[in-house]
Amino acid sequence: MDPIRILTASEQVAQALRNQLLRGKWSGMMPGVYQLAEELGVSRRLVEGALSLLEKEGLLVSQGKGKPRKIVAPEEPSPGAVKIKILLYENEDRDAVLFQKLQHMLLQAGYVSSFASKTLLDLDMDVQRLERFVEKADADAWVVVAGSSAVLQWFSDNPLPAFAWFGRAASNSIKLAHTSPVKNPAQTKAVDRLVGLGHSRIVMLAREERRKPVLGALERMFLNDLEKHGIATSSYNLPDWDNNREAFHRCLDSLFQVSPPTALIISEAALFWAALQQLAERNIVAPRDISLMCLDPDPTFTWTRPRIAHIDWDTQPMLRHILRWADHIRRGKDYRRKRTIKARFHQGGTLGPVPDR
Repeated sequence: MDPIRILTASEQVAQALRNQLLRGKWSGMMPGVYQLAEELGVSRRLVEGALSLLEKEGLLVSQGKGKPRKIVAPEEPSPGAVKIKILLYENEDRDAVLFQKLQHMLLQAGYVSSFASKTLLDLDMDVQRLERFVEKADADAWVVVAGSSAVLQWFSDNPLPAFAWFGRAASNSIKLAHTSPVKNPAQTKAVDRLVGLGHSRIVMLAREERRKPVLGALERMFLNDLEKHGIATSSYNLPDWDNNREAFHRCLDSLFQVSPPTALIISEAALFWAALQQLAERNIVAPRDISLMCLDPDPTFTWTRPRIAHIDWDTQPMLRHILRWADHIRRGKDYRRKRTIKARFHQGGTLGPVPDR
């Protein structure tokens, strides 16, 4: 699937500057706002916003108002430095601030860190293809982003150190260090709110690996919450679709042919924006015609009108947990602790009462 990723203008400028920083274009002090604005052909306001984002990531340090920012160069890895590959879910993740921040933090800590050349979707979540790919890769340890239960079980059964970031690592048989948000309570609040607004035709759209071979905990909780409110559930509430763009849009089309849902809960931001675009083509607008919610955060949600109903969580404890795991690996120690982060429900302005048909 080709997901849609919409960045704010400042985030796009920050992305361009970040890439140049990580490639070593500048050292010591960052060029000033005026110079960067001229080089990039954008306004000084956008450059200032981008530099502030890079400060928050730890790539730059402010030296005071009107002074150039100091570049925080990663430590030079020692000859025997641990090589950590980050195996992303999809190619679009390479531009995500969170994953770039992890890579930078690992580099800062003296590791050799890079994104794997292929993603889990490139490998079709196929364990045999994964095994061949990992065997050829020059890596001492892996951070696996949003792995399926089969993928994470494979890493768990092998001696190569691995960390599961998000993904389906809840099984007792998967013995990996792991961190993920606990979304269940926040999701239950959202379902309760929708039912309170009069909704009964509530549909969740989730990726294939969240539904197969068995439902994930979040998906099971969604159906249980509906049943708790006396809403009989079926495949209508959690439809099946193959993990590609065409199948996703066919699924949406089929939902609106007979009994259109009055509320959609969508598992991630890329799918949310794709659904929003398709709904707009039908002149379906939230919350006038439908209630919409995303189970993931996205930086662009703060710029929308109305604000998107969504779930978010603090990512800093996750990053610290990964660095703690990496430190244990560097010292030759086994580390398989799991840490969960409580998620929060933000109602926003895209939830409303059931529309009059």
